[in-house]
Amino acid sequence: MSGAPTAGLPRQIAGAPARARDDRFDVAVPTTEQRSIAAGWLLLGVAALIGAGVFSILLVLARTPFFANLVPAGDFFRVALVVHVDLSVLVWFVSMAGMLWTIDTSPRSLWLGWLALWVTGLGTLFMAVAPFTGAATPVMSNYVPVLDNDTFLYGLVVFGVGFLLLTLRSFVAPARMSLQLDGADALRFGLKAAAVSSAVALMALVWSAADVPRELDARTYYELLFWGPGHVIQFTWTLLMLVAWAWLATLVGSPLPLSPRVVVLVYAIGLVSVFAAPLIYLNWSVPSVEHRKMMTWLMRFGGGLAILPMVLALAVALARRVASTPATRPLRASLIASLLLFSTGGVLGFLIEGSDVRVPAHYHGSIVGVTLALMGLAYALLPRLGYREATGRIANWQPWIYGGGQLLHILGLMWSGGYGVQRKVAGAEQTLRSTQEVFGMGLMGFGGLLAIVGGVLFVWVVLDSVVAARRAR
Repeated sequence: MSGAPTAGLPRQIAGAPARARDDRFDVAVPTTEQRSIAAGWLLLGVAALIGAGVFSILLVLARTPFFANLVPAGDFFRVALVVHVDLSVLVWFVSMAGMLWTIDTSPRSLWLGWLALWVTGLGTLFMAVAPFTGAATPVMSNYVPVLDNDTFLYGLVVFGVGFLLLTLRSFVAPARMSLQLDGADALRFGLKAAAVSSAVALMALVWSAADVPRELDARTYYELLFWGPGHVIQFTWTLLMLVAWAWLATLVGSPLPLSPRVVVLVYAIGLVSVFAAPLIYLNWSVPSVEHRKMMTWLMRFGGGLAILPMVLALAVALARRVASTPATRPLRASLIASLLLFSTGGVLGFLIEGSDVRVPAHYHGSIVGVTLALMGLAYALLPRLGYREATGRIANWQPWIYGGGQLLHILGLMWSGGYGVQRKVAGAEQTLRSTQEVFGMGLMGFGGLLAIVGGVLFVWVVLDSVVAARRAR
C-alpha cells in the first residue's frame, strides 16, 4: 500500500504523457526519511494517549458516585484534569497534524522536521511529569488548562516552540499540487489550509500575550491568553477531521458524492473563516467583552458553513451498502463513530445554558469526533508507514467501544447538566441531590470507563502493529 516517494515533485513533467486524472481522495506516503518522521509523530501521539489514559482513570473515578468518596477531590482532581486535557487533546492533535503535514511536504529541510518532533516530545515530557515535581496549582483556563508549576510552564513553552517549528516546515517544504486538481490535490489543499489556520492561531497567541496585562490573577490571565488562539486552532482540528473523512470514505469504498473541486471549496470556506480572527484582534482588545463574544461567534457559526455540507455528504456516502474487508472494517467503524459523535456534540452545543456539565458534553462530542477520525486514519496509514495492517476483532471493536463509551459519557453529562450539576468539580463538591443527578453522573462514569477501555485498545492495536513489524525485520 506504500506509495512512491513523489511528494514535492511535479505531477506532470514536460514532454511526458499527461497523467490520467484520479478523483479518489487518497495521498501516497513517501518511502523516504519523511516516513520515519511521520511515524515518529504517530508514536508521540500514542505516548500522549497513554499518559492521558492514566490520568483519565483518576478523573472518571473522582466524578462517579460511590467511587468519588475514595478519590481525593479538589486540587487532586483538577491537577489530573489539566494534564489529561493537555495530553489527550493538545498533544494528540498536534502529533497527528505532524504526521499528516510531514506526509504532505517535500523532502526539503528534513532536519527541521526532526527538530520539531524532538522539541515537541521534550515539551510533552515536561508537562506529563510536572505534577510529580513539586507543588502544582491548577488553573482551569479554557482550551489550554495550566499548572502553575515551573516544570509544566517550561514544558508548555517548549511544546509551543515545537509546534511553531512544525508549522514553519509545512510552509518551507510544501508538496506541489497539479493544475488538474484531483482527489489527492484536494486532500493536500485541506492539509495546507489546516497549516495556515495553525499559523493564524500562533499569531493570535503572540498578539494575546502582548495585549493581556501580566498583573492579572493567574486564572484570568491564562483564560484571556488562550481564548483567541484556542478558538482559532479549532478550525485546524476540524479541517484535519474533514480531510480524514474524505480520505477514509474513499478507502472504505464509500467515496463522497462530491468532486475534488467541491471538496476544495468546502475546505476553503473553513479556511476563510480563520481570517476573521485578525480583524477581531484589530477592532477589540483581548481583555474586552466584545473580543470574547466575537471569537465565540466566529467558532460557532464560521466553521458550520464548511462542516454541514461534509456531514451531509458523508452521511449519504455511508448509507450505501458496500462489501467490507478485514482491512476496511476498523476504518469504517471509526468513520461512522466519528460522524455520530461530532454531530451529537454539535447539536448539544445549541442546548447549553449557563456553566454546567452540558458545556463539557458539547466539546467532548466534538473533540471525540475529531479523535475518532484521526484514529481511523492512523489505522489506515499504519501499513504505509511500514507497520503491520490493523486487523482483527480488537481493531474492529475498538472504535465502537471508544465511541459508544464517549456517547454515554456525554449523554450522562447532558442529563446531569439539565439538573444544574456544575462543571470542573468532583467528589463531594458536586453536591448531587437527586436520584436523577446521581443517575446522570453514574451514566457519565460508566461511559467514561468504557471509553478508557476503547482508548487502551487503540494504543494496543497500534503498538502491536509496530512491534510485529519490527520483529519481522
